[in-house]
Amino acid sequence: MRVRTMPSVVIIGTGFGGLGMAMELLRHGFDDLVILERASDVGGVWRENTYPGAGCDIPSPLYSYSYEPKSDWPKRFSGQPDIHAYLRDVARDNGLLERIRFESEVTEARFDDATGTWTVRTADGYETTTDVLISAVGQLSRPALPAIAGLGTFAGPAFHSAQWDHSVDLTGKRVAVVGTGASAIQFVPAIVPRVGALTLFQRSAAWVLPKPDVEYKPWHHRMFAAVPPVRLAERFAVWALCEFLSLGLVDVTAIRGVLTRIAVNHLRGQVADPELRAKLTPDYPAGCKRGLFSNTYYPALTQPHVRVETTEITEIVPTGVRTADGVLHEVDVIVYGTGFKGTEFLWPMAIRGANGRALEDEWQGGARAYHGITVPEFPNMFLVYGPNTNLGVGSIVYMIESQARYIRQAMQELSRHPAHTLEVRRAVAEDYDVKLRARLDRTPWGLCSSWYRNAAGRITNNWPGGVASYRWQTRTLRPERFHLKARATTTAGQ
Repeated sequence: MRVRTMPSVVIIGTGFGGLGMAMELLRHGFDDLVILERASDVGGVWRENTYPGAGCDIPSPLYSYSYEPKSDWPKRFSGQPDIHAYLRDVARDNGLLERIRFESEVTEARFDDATGTWTVRTADGYETTTDVLISAVGQLSRPALPAIAGLGTFAGPAFHSAQWDHSVDLTGKRVAVVGTGASAIQFVPAIVPRVGALTLFQRSAAWVLPKPDVEYKPWHHRMFAAVPPVRLAERFAVWALCEFLSLGLVDVTAIRGVLTRIAVNHLRGQVADPELRAKLTPDYPAGCKRGLFSNTYYPALTQPHVRVETTEITEIVPTGVRTADGVLHEVDVIVYGTGFKGTEFLWPMAIRGANGRALEDEWQGGARAYHGITVPEFPNMFLVYGPNTNLGVGSIVYMIESQARYIRQAMQELSRHPAHTLEVRRAVAEDYDVKLRARLDRTPWGLCSSWYRNAAGRITNNWPGGVASYRWQTRTLRPERFHLKARATTTAGQ
């Protein structure tokens, strides 16, 4: 019987995580892989979020693969169309498109204890068996709508910013925007010039910092292409600044004070009206929620046809939004900028590991994983952009590259031991989680409610530090921290 030494792989998702994982494996000879994508195109959140003004708040020289540089970004902080185009180009140029099965939404993945393999099923009836399962669905793939009475009763167009209805013409319309998160910060300034009136319903104000954006000129592009060290220098400068700022989360809390002063001065410089300025001043410490960058958000809110409403919403009615003071705000369109279900990792996929263990049972109280990558009792299953790997400051692409390298090392370990499975030891995972919790308790994230925390108050999303410390911790896979188990049976022809 011939035993296959290169494990087969199924990757779920074609955002930065899925594409980056596939490229890492292909570069090291793991070519028995298929990528499952629920949509008809690659891109993840950069395919889905097409709202006006959509873009990234991390400079593109860093928010891109280190091994796939781009010398002709139009701006330092690129918009959604350019980032999506970049991912499409990367997928095409690296031969990934022919490995992707589009319009195949994974509904179930089940581990077979007898064969040591995973069976993956999709909504379109496709089924496949694989040695290794890698989820790269990310944390920001499912829009969250607020729990407001009468949500579905509004008679006019109503949609979430991540599902922007471009058929709705906002020109001259009365628009209600519910939420003041990262998306609203971007789309509100983009739509204000054409709406008739806009009411922004704000539950809590955001800390907003000035955005040091620049438009790259043709000479920039020529220089970046001809002299790569210049491009690398800019990438390193951004990386170093993010690492410095991340120290403010736990180790050098004085940095938070500096950022607070910058944000307060930014608000004062752009909003002259003291009443409006008071509404836009956060009542929680800087860093507790995601910090935002914009030079246009505050000016948009000072326009005469824009109003910021801080009274709590009690219900949605057919003609508009009613607040706790009894006022009915009549509008033509409602846009929800209320973020994503970031703490519901992998849901609604049904994942069952060894002995039929359900992932939702393993994650009672909140998602957790060793290095955010692997979970006890789920052999040969790995996560990209899993629990506690999101960043308060920095580029998630850098984190994804660290995770991809670590998972590739696990694949190499499996190649050295054909017909085996790899599973993190529970004691190792629990010890890691205890230490992680201790650092998370020192961050400002527990001081207010945000999408970083689940209903039980557990911080499930963020990494409490800089990317360098994570890269250091995941630089080498330690086989002794895993169970390496021989499969009970093997399949002929493997």
